[in-house]
Amino acid sequence: MITPRTAPSVHLRQKGLYPPPCRIHQLTSTCHKINYQTGYRVLPVANHQDETRTAYDGVVELYASLFANRLETQPFSRAMIGTFAELVRATGNLRTADVGCGPGHLTAMLHELGLDAFGLDLAPGMVDHARQAHPALRFQEARMESLPIEDAALGGVLAHYSMIHTPPGELPELLAEQVRVLAPNGLLLVSFFGTDGQVPVRFDHKVAPAYSWPVDRLAELLGDAGLDPFARLLHDPSSDRGFLDTHLLARRS
Repeated sequence: MITPRTAPSVHLRQKGLYPPPCRIHQLTSTCHKINYQTGYRVLPVANHQDETRTAYDGVVELYASLFANRLETQPFSRAMIGTFAELVRATGNLRTADVGCGPGHLTAMLHELGLDAFGLDLAPGMVDHARQAHPALRFQEARMESLPIEDAALGGVLAHYSMIHTPPGELPELLAEQVRVLAPNGLLLVSFFGTDGQVPVRFDHKVAPAYSWPVDRLAELLGDAGLDPFARLLHDPSSDRGFLDTHLLARRS
């Protein structure tokens, strides 16, 4: 289990799992900012979104081929998404957004589970691929911090590992936007990489820089945003990453 303490962090950096601490002392408006709690560089919002968009647009076909049938070997993720869909159906409002939908495979799964699902993604290449792969479904380019959806319109929002690239300081704003579009009693299912410790930790994701989160801390942020986190599933993927595949299910108050 990863913690942000000095000794484990040094050990993990030696294994190549984390980047070295930031040593930039003189910052300009275009440089990375330093998060002195974690010791890692944090991308400013505009740069973070540009980098993430460009990175995912550069791996569209590879990403789609790797993840098209990924859930066939992930029973815990399937179970949580199935539970989420069942609870959304029970609200009577089937309209559901798959935010950060990538190639659209989970949007299609939600549709198969009986939801009026549509996908949103920051990367135009991902949106184009999703439209071609699933022509009967709706996909649109959009930022998670500024959703093209009216207030209180949705029965559900799925964020399957799509918040992991958001710098910690920007996550409250992003969560508030998800709450804005949820109807009362609407459901949010957020999946992410969970860790021990008190602060999020930046790591080198294979596509773009990402953050792992202490599970209780992210649950607190959901509560602060106006959600009631009522179920969680933590799964050890039995790898040397040191992360837990984590799913939090919350309801709008």
